[in-house]
Amino acid sequence: MSDIADWWSTAIIDMEPGRIAIRGVPIEELIGRESFAGMIWRMLRPDPPAPGQLALMEAALVAAVDHGPQAPSIATARMAVTCGLGLNGALASAVNMLDDVHGGAGEQAMEFFTEVSAGMTSGQTPEQAAAAGIDTWQKERSRYIPGFGHRFHKPEDPRAPRLLALTDEAAACGVVSGRFATAARAVQAVLNERRDKPVPMNIDGATAVIYAELGFDAPLARGLFCLSRSVGILAHGWEQMQQGGRNKGPTPPEYRWTYTGPPAAD
Repeated sequence: MSDIADWWSTAIIDMEPGRIAIRGVPIEELIGRESFAGMIWRMLRPDPPAPGQLALMEAALVAAVDHGPQAPSIATARMAVTCGLGLNGALASAVNMLDDVHGGAGEQAMEFFTEVSAGMTSGQTPEQAAAAGIDTWQKERSRYIPGFGHRFHKPEDPRAPRLLALTDEAAACGVVSGRFATAARAVQAVLNERRDKPVPMNIDGATAVIYAELGFDAPLARGLFCLSRSVGILAHGWEQMQQGGRNKGPTPPEYRWTYTGPPAAD
């Protein structure tokens, strides 16, 4: 470290009084010309998007913005507001809920699809690679296959088919390769063969396909989901502010929880 300026180094932004440049482009040239999705891409990656890639990325971002007050992150935002937190506090509280179980499946699905895709590249058929990938994942990671099944949407998550259709269109135009969509569909087929009931792909699986097709690293799938869901969190937090209410818990006060401890002493 030759100077205090080397304490932090970044290839993202260069700034001094009167000048701001994002990856070498003056901010005034981006304002009014760059879309928000384009700005997200620019901030995360040094390579510019190819034609059609931003539209696919934006579709994934749009699809995951909200899932209603029954989603823990959204419920947290609304409860936080009734406890007196401002929108920044509601956003922070809710985003902190987006961890491995609620919000992390997209990252896990990207890791999984990448393994299946590698098997396809090594000469296995998509179904063979999917079967081997499922076996390995369930043995080493979890019996749950990330990106498939939904506790609420049955028989299928309505967002997934639309996102896959857009991925197919992009692949037909040469925007993406389509190999991750093939891998995901092979996983779907093998899961359906092994189960009594179909196991539909969910939003995490579909967005993982898109982010993998676009060449993002797996950890960014979680970050992009957080960005997307933050829109819904903000909207619900603001709506709750307009509705009012104080100290609202997860259920109305007239409903009681199930007590399983020792009986009260006489």
